[in-house]
Amino acid sequence: MKAIAALPILALAATPLAAQEAREETDEDEIVVVGQGLEETPAAVAYAARELEREQIVTSPSGRIEDVLGAVAGFQQFRRSDSRSSNPSAQGVTLRALGGNATSRALVLLDGVPMADPFFGYIPLSAIAPERLSSIRVTRGGGSGPFGAGALAGTIELTSADAGELGLLSGSLLANDRGETEASATVASELGGGFGVISGRWDRGKGFYTTPEADRVPASARAAFDSWSIGLRGVAPISDTLELQARGLAFRDERTLRFDGADSSSEGQDVSVRLVSRGDWQVDALAYLQARNFSNVVISSTRFTRVLDQRNTPSTGLGGKLELRPPVGEDHVLRLGVDYRRSDGELQEEAYSAFTGALRERRRAGGTNSDLGFFIEDDWSLGPVVLTGGVRADRTVISGGFYRAVDAGGALVSETIAPDRSDWTVTYRAGAAWQASDAIRLRAAAYSGLRLPTLNELYRPFVVFPVTTEANAALENEKLEGFEAGLDITPVEGVEFSLTAFDNRVENAIANVTLTPTLRQRQNLPAIDAQGLEAGLSLTQGAFSLDATATYTDATVDGQGASLALDGNRPPQTPEFAAAATASWRPSKGWLLAATLRHVGKQFESDQESDVLPAATTLGAYAQIPLSGRFSIVLRGENLTDETIVTRNSDGNLDLGAPRTVWAGVRIGY
Repeated sequence: MKAIAALPILALAATPLAAQEAREETDEDEIVVVGQGLEETPAAVAYAARELEREQIVTSPSGRIEDVLGAVAGFQQFRRSDSRSSNPSAQGVTLRALGGNATSRALVLLDGVPMADPFFGYIPLSAIAPERLSSIRVTRGGGSGPFGAGALAGTIELTSADAGELGLLSGSLLANDRGETEASATVASELGGGFGVISGRWDRGKGFYTTPEADRVPASARAAFDSWSIGLRGVAPISDTLELQARGLAFRDERTLRFDGADSSSEGQDVSVRLVSRGDWQVDALAYLQARNFSNVVISSTRFTRVLDQRNTPSTGLGGKLELRPPVGEDHVLRLGVDYRRSDGELQEEAYSAFTGALRERRRAGGTNSDLGFFIEDDWSLGPVVLTGGVRADRTVISGGFYRAVDAGGALVSETIAPDRSDWTVTYRAGAAWQASDAIRLRAAAYSGLRLPTLNELYRPFVVFPVTTEANAALENEKLEGFEAGLDITPVEGVEFSLTAFDNRVENAIANVTLTPTLRQRQNLPAIDAQGLEAGLSLTQGAFSLDATATYTDATVDGQGASLALDGNRPPQTPEFAAAATASWRPSKGWLLAATLRHVGKQFESDQESDVLPAATTLGAYAQIPLSGRFSIVLRGENLTDETIVTRNSDGNLDLGAPRTVWAGVRIGY
């Protein structure tokens, strides 16, 4: 595998190929492929959405996709640490402060395919290389349409770049002041009337100490990481209106957290096929298959010996969609469709004595979740007014669930056989936008959303010493109800401002609820309420540009019955205020200088509001300096003020985020 991971460096070391020129004007009879899904519908303007273009995507201070998405107001990971220094299973993403546990409440799509891990629900962030992307669209608020059952807090749509954007050969090779490296390479070529892309990326390093210096022991380890991914993509025309798209992704990520031997790994192999017709009857047909795995070794924080080996968690995700857009007139866009998702997996782990190292228990847990959805949505354009409305009906099935633990001799210790269950849920989305003038657009929307509990939430208990968190096979589906209103203002060319007020309520919100100081259980809370404001500013004046976002969210737990003690508490890992701003300057062709300031407010570690993660403000920078041809020098800086970023606080036991880090290297293309 290391040889495969080294392919990006070998590609960069090869003799440089001639740059691929921009596509020439095509003759009327020539077929031009797009390599994307169907065009965005008029409904897009009715919702709180934000677009990130390619230049912004490939010029973040860290070069990580989570850093790129941090520029969007309301985007949040479960923890503040990035995908080099966190446990992969904690990489849940959400929007609008609707967090609370490590599972994603936002739907992340890559070229239309849901990316969440089938067992845990986390996003494999290290496998999503920013340089492979053309654009990102983030829509906040519950979703309808394809795969809408996963869009409880919103949708993050990632679109891959085509051969014209990538050029024949592009790549980069960088190193930082700790000796860590980042290498990527992409070869893209037009093939007949279509194109093909092969890309690779390899990140490795010894990492930094996440444990504060005063708390380190001989067993303390740096957050070492070693990850690679290889992507393949092909697009071919079948006729002048029909094209076939295929994509493959293979990745592996290895990390160490806190102590020697506390190693985790995640890996996956994804394939998808998509058929898109742009004729009178527009069609978007998609099918995908995912094979994923996860392992994790837990080291005792007192005796520093292995206490748990989550050695194998194989899981499979498969699904697809069929969307039709019949010709119903110039003023209408009608979407009719069906989609299906199925996730199954099994945890295989062994628990060991911290004192003797002897095997104590063997545990197995798993099951199958599926969702069959039918949707219809209609957009109606009436001059300056756009009206939109849609409805989904989802049949969710939770089946085959079990948990079984036996001791070293094979005697049964504990067993849960969960009954199969199914349900129908109807969700909706409706909105309106009015272009009041050339400078002002007003919009309003109401929506609902749905999320199934993951296999991890239903069946897998876990321990972060000294706290045990129990699974709960009886968890119910989460459901969101929300509405929003906003305006978009363009007072002069090059200046855009947006403001959105929202009110969202997640009923049956799944959270890790504290029962005793050392015991938690995943439970359905009555609700999490979140009201707030989101603001965005984009300014471009000549060579200077500014992109800024900010969000304020008043989020509280609605506690009743057994959770009454939590009533009014802020959900864990949820900041009240967050903001980001990037200022860029392009003094001449090929040059780019940028600085990014980010702030995240105080958060609580758990539902008890007892352990605080202090507010943190970081400064990042990016510089691109052209050399000759398509070569450039790249300089990047993360957390340049060396802010102390607390990412975990368990009764005073802290984990820290990335310290000051400086990168330098060379880039060809993009």
